[in-house]
Amino acid sequence: MPRIFKDWLTEYVAYASYTEAPKRMHFFSGVAAIAGALRRHVWFDQKRYKWFPNMYIVFIAPPGVVNKSTTIEIAMDLLRQVPGIGWGPSIMTWQALMTKFAEAKESFPVGDDLYTQCALTLEANEFGLLLDPQDRALVDFMVALWDSKTGVIEKITKHVGSDEVENPFINLIAGTTPAWIAGNFPDFLIGGGFTSRCLFVYADKKEKLIAYPGLNVRSDDQQVRQALIKDLDHIANTILGEYTLSPEAVAWGIDWYKRHHEDPPEGLRDDQFGGYLSRKQTHTHKLAMVLEASRGDSMVIGIDSLVDATAMVSDLEGELPKVFAKIGMSEDAVAADRLLTYIRQRQVLPYSDAYQYIHASFPNARDFEGIVKGLVAAGLILLKQIPGGFLLEVAQPPAA
Repeated sequence: MPRIFKDWLTEYVAYASYTEAPKRMHFFSGVAAIAGALRRHVWFDQKRYKWFPNMYIVFIAPPGVVNKSTTIEIAMDLLRQVPGIGWGPSIMTWQALMTKFAEAKESFPVGDDLYTQCALTLEANEFGLLLDPQDRALVDFMVALWDSKTGVIEKITKHVGSDEVENPFINLIAGTTPAWIAGNFPDFLIGGGFTSRCLFVYADKKEKLIAYPGLNVRSDDQQVRQALIKDLDHIANTILGEYTLSPEAVAWGIDWYKRHHEDPPEGLRDDQFGGYLSRKQTHTHKLAMVLEASRGDSMVIGIDSLVDATAMVSDLEGELPKVFAKIGMSEDAVAADRLLTYIRQRQVLPYSDAYQYIHASFPNARDFEGIVKGLVAAGLILLKQIPGGFLLEVAQPPAA
């Protein structure tokens, strides 16, 4: 069935581009919408286990730099128009999650077989509403849910007793800030089970400045919106069963897998990225199912979908060290990072303005002086004396 998602890589971005978030966030918000429509209706069978198309997508950007909430809401509003989609609680507790799983339980036919699923999409503008990273039991449960293992997952609670989830499917999209990641993600999460299952989409600058988004909406906005909803409804109710790879995709995937393990990306060879690298193949095949569904009804994943999926996942890796670098940072390091971002945004600013900006964290002037000296010693900023005071200035990189 031809549909507007046939030219997915450009069409959805074009539809959503009147907002100010970078295109990658629009792309992955659309991915979350299609994954939420597919649910456990499709899978990629590896005999010992199955891959399902659910995603854990986390947008990370400083406050006011990228409109994460609007980007998420554009895609999720489309998915909400599709009947039968299960939605998780906006503020997650064990009790609320189990209630939503029970409400979402359903059976669906694939050929002569009848399948059961408990499928939910979780959406939050603030990641902290969905997950308390300090709650190891909750984090471990979310790890198990991402794998979407067939069968029953049992949760035993002290006061409520035993709850069971049959054939779970959790699809998640949320937004947060670097400061929240730094302040809430403990060291044990670095590169571990949960973070390696997330696709982190990072942005630290606006794609373009748009004062009045309403003036930039395309003239056929409503027609495009209705076409996208129609596509999602079709995907949710028509595409069923097992995905397989075309012979060309199999050959390409085997070659990629060898190269991936023999020569991992230069910036991800640290041990903290080991968990992510071991799951990258899973990420790419989950995304390949989504891309194939966005293009048509074929249950064969073509080489184009697999190559594009791998490219889109790889495209996120350049910013991954920035995301992981925030985890486990000390309070001083978080403040220094905040101050450096502030200085870079302004290029030059008076010393007193910088101190005023960070004063709440460092009321003691000597502590602030130590932060500044550290940034100067690292070659990240310059401290220049002027009549009546000092200026802080972004250090220019040396000429090539």
